[in-house]
Amino acid sequence: MKTVYASGVQPLTTINPAGILSPVSESPRTYEIQEVAELTGLSTARLRAWERRYDVVRPERQENGYRAYTAAQVALLRAFGRLVRAGERIGDIAAQPRDEVLARAEITEGDESPVSPFIEAVRGYDRARLEGLVADRLRVLGPQRFATEIVLPLATQVGDLWSLGKLPIASEHLASEVVVHVLKGALNGAADDGPLLIASALPGERHEWGLLATLVQAQGAGWRVQYLGPDLPLDEVIQAAWKLRPAAVALSASTAELLERNLHALNHFVSHLPPGVRAVIGGRGAASAGNNLLRHGFEMELGRPAPTVRR
Repeated sequence: MKTVYASGVQPLTTINPAGILSPVSESPRTYEIQEVAELTGLSTARLRAWERRYDVVRPERQENGYRAYTAAQVALLRAFGRLVRAGERIGDIAAQPRDEVLARAEITEGDESPVSPFIEAVRGYDRARLEGLVADRLRVLGPQRFATEIVLPLATQVGDLWSLGKLPIASEHLASEVVVHVLKGALNGAADDGPLLIASALPGERHEWGLLATLVQAQGAGWRVQYLGPDLPLDEVIQAAWKLRPAAVALSASTAELLERNLHALNHFVSHLPPGVRAVIGGRGAASAGNNLLRHGFEMELGRPAPTVRR
C-alpha cells in the first residue's frame, strides 16, 4: 500500500503512515532519499540540489553509496520546505541560523495547522486540556476525519519536534497515551457489522498511532475491525485467524529493519492462514520488501470490503 504523508492527506489503504518520525524508536533509523521525498513533499532532484548548492543537510552515505538521512534531518528539511512553500527563497534561508529557521517554520506551521492547540497542550504537559481538545474534535469531526485531520498531522509534528530536540519524550508519552486511548475507544465503539478485519503490528513493533488511525479509517469504509495489539508473535495472529475466521488480516511494520527481522516468518505466514483469508501488510517497512511479500501471498492494499455474509 503506497504511503505518502507529506501533504497531510492519508489514503484509506495506508497502514502505518510514513510521515511519522516516532520518538520511541528502539534504535536510530535512517531514511533513503526516496523516503525523504515522500516525507517532506520535496522531489529527489530538489533534495540533491539543496544539498549540493546550499548544504542544507549533508546525509551520510551507506556502503552502497545511497544517502542516509536521520530523522532530525528529515524534520529540518520539512521545515525548509514549509518556508519555501510560504514564499521564501531557499538561498536566503539556507544561510540563516538553523534555530531561527526552525522557529519561523514552526510559526508558519502554527498559522495553518489545526493541531497547534494540541501541540501547546503537549508541550505544557496539560493532560486535561489535551483530553478536552481531543474530545471536542472527535465529536465535531467524527472518528474518520479526526484520525485523518488531527491524529496523523499531530503525530508528524510531535515526531519532528522530538527529532529536533524541541520536545521531551515525556511529552510524547503523554500525547500517545491520550490519543491511543481515544483511537482504541473509537474502534471498540463501532457497530458489530461488516466483514471482519483483524490487525496487529509485527513482533518488536511499538508504534501504534499510524496503525490505529488507519484502522479507524478502515472501519469507516465498512470493515468490522478487531485490533489485537502491537508487538504480537505472528503464530498468535495465525491462531486468532483460525479462531475468528476474518475476511482479512492486516499487519504493520514501521521500519525496514523491523520487517527484515520478521521476514522469514512472514514468508510462511499466508500459507498458514485459513483458506480464503486475505493477508494485507503496510507501513514503510513493508514498502521496502514489497515484491518479496507479494510473491508470498501478501497484498499491499486493504481497500473497501467486498459485500459478504457475516460468518
